Amino acid sequence: MSTDDLPHDLPRDLEDGLIAVGEAARDLREPWWIFGGAAMALYGLTDLHVPDIDVLCAPRDARTLLAELGGEVIADPGEGLFRSAVFGRAPDQPILVEVMADLETRDGADWTQVAFASRRLIYVEDTPLFVPDIRDHIALYRLFGRPKDLARVEQLERLIA
Repeated sequence: MSTDDLPHDLPRDLEDGLIAVGEAARDLREPWWIFGGAAMALYGLTDLHVPDIDVLCAPRDARTLLAELGGEVIADPGEGLFRSAVFGRAPDQPILVEVMADLETRDGADWTQVAFASRRLIYVEDTPLFVPDIRDHIALYRLFGRPKDLARVEQLERLIA
């Protein structure tokens, strides 16, 4: 995708936050992805509220990215639907940034690793960002299985139809 493929009406806080993440991530060693609502906005969906930017990366890179963004690692209790080897927030950005590494989701009594098989490059004002392919994102939301995730599956499927 090139900049011309992007929606030109990203909310200003989201656009500024995405640029901050991309600039802070320039020297990361391992692949990383923006996912969740921010990725959906980058795919071109404009009828959704994006409260934060979710980033998935390797543990060392998660700590580096959080430091670059002025965020901090937060102890993850590993309860509920998700757990992460490294989890942190950078709240002092134009929009909240949440960084995760080795993210897992509960699948019944077991934990399943969250991973993407694809990585697509998108630019926002010449800042490189990476998102999973839409089909990878659909698989992720199906794995999560919450009502809001299944609604996002429908939105993404309409986008590629």
